Amino acid sequence: MTKAQLFSIFLAIAVLGIAMYTTQGYLWPASPVVASQVVELADGATYELTASAVEKEIGGRTYRMLAYNGSIPGPLIKVAQGSEVTINFTNDTGMKTLLHSHGVRMDNAFDGSQTSQKEMEPGETFSYTLTFPDAGMYWYHPHVREDYQQELGLYGNFLVVSVDANYWSPVNREIPLFLDDLLIEGGNIELSTRGADRTLMGRFGNVMLINGDDNYTLLAKKGEVIRFYVTNSANVRPFNFAIDGARLKLVGADNGAYEHDAWKDSVLIGPSERAIVEVLFDKSGSFSPQNRTPNRTYTLGRIDVSAETIGVSYANEFAELRTHEATVRSIDALRPLFAKVPDKRISLSIDMMGGMMGGGGQHRMSDGSMMDNGMTMGIPEGGIEWEDDMQMMNAMSDADSAKWKIVDEDTRKENMDIDWSFKHGEPVKIRIFNDPRSMHPMQHPIHFHGQRFLVVARDGVPQTNLVWKDTVLVKAGETVDIVLDTSNPGKWMAHCHIAEHLEAGMMFTFKVE
Repeated sequence: MTKAQLFSIFLAIAVLGIAMYTTQGYLWPASPVVASQVVELADGATYELTASAVEKEIGGRTYRMLAYNGSIPGPLIKVAQGSEVTINFTNDTGMKTLLHSHGVRMDNAFDGSQTSQKEMEPGETFSYTLTFPDAGMYWYHPHVREDYQQELGLYGNFLVVSVDANYWSPVNREIPLFLDDLLIEGGNIELSTRGADRTLMGRFGNVMLINGDDNYTLLAKKGEVIRFYVTNSANVRPFNFAIDGARLKLVGADNGAYEHDAWKDSVLIGPSERAIVEVLFDKSGSFSPQNRTPNRTYTLGRIDVSAETIGVSYANEFAELRTHEATVRSIDALRPLFAKVPDKRISLSIDMMGGMMGGGGQHRMSDGSMMDNGMTMGIPEGGIEWEDDMQMMNAMSDADSAKWKIVDEDTRKENMDIDWSFKHGEPVKIRIFNDPRSMHPMQHPIHFHGQRFLVVARDGVPQTNLVWKDTVLVKAGETVDIVLDTSNPGKWMAHCHIAEHLEAGMMFTFKVE
């Protein structure tokens, strides 16, 4: 079935009564946005964090948005590896919300998801006690209407500093970068308070942001080496991050350092993933952070490097590609599991218009068998949809007309009917198959709460430079094998981190006992 035919069906249903949601805004009191701060917390410290409304200028126009402690991004909370802190969180958003500390292996009671906590009402407070066993860059965001609240500015980073002073190479500065986009039409941020829409593809924005700004600038000096901690907080958009005129050294990802550093021209970052890159600015001039897609390159901001030379140069250290022995050692015990038969197998698919499009056709399961399925739109080139090329049809979709599915291929249970139980300390191999014959094949960033995992194979090809992850971007048609380190007891959630797909049901829970 062609996209035009599918659009006609959507349009017919709309005429029969499925109306598009109009953008609305809650009339909360709002204060002017403030600059984001770096907050260093010692072991045992307590910190007050509030989510509330702010007014922020984008493109010369003022918009009502949401912020943690009045800033977008929220405060960068810097802690030492192994420390424990308490975040006293207050919900002043006027909506229900939760505070989820993404990628942090905290106690289950403080996960900030619906599996561990009742959604917080407006005006409520909750104390989250968080432990940070792993070095790296993590982030915090809502877990209620992420498609709305996170999109309006509720996101911030945790920087966990390693107890090993030599964990990273020396650099002159460390800079966090949030990559994001907003959909602004007719002078309004296009979001619905009534419920999630654009659930077919997710909400692609038309305004690119770094750290919440559409005109991001950074000043640097000649010879300076900067380590950038890059987080993708967009609802759906993947970023192929590059800095024009500069070489990237990829050193880390979600949960710390890679086994080995690697030179890169660009780095693919799916929603909620992080990439840690180092850059030497060895000449003066203007450098552009970019999102490089197959058909278009977006300029995301500007880095102006002065002719003034940095006082202490780390150019020699930058030239070295290190092996991170701590990462290698942390993985060694799991290597015998890489080639084993998967313990669990899931596939990623969709029901459209309540199953109206089902029947006819077949699709291949990850073991090679075939099963009945509906017609398909066709797999995107390279397995990634970089843009919304079906804008009207996508805008008309909602959680009723486009139901995204995670399917247990052994039991055929779907989404919240999946009931996995694992034993603490016994790692599990999971195969994730992104069905290319589904009604709408596209990429999905799959996130597991409370645990870390290794991506050990893609389409059967063993991965040779590993890093601990909490989210993996699975391309359309791709089969990805992960080894889940079941180190953290509790009941946890796993889901697609495209915010609209999460709202459309693409999630399940699992237990570690």
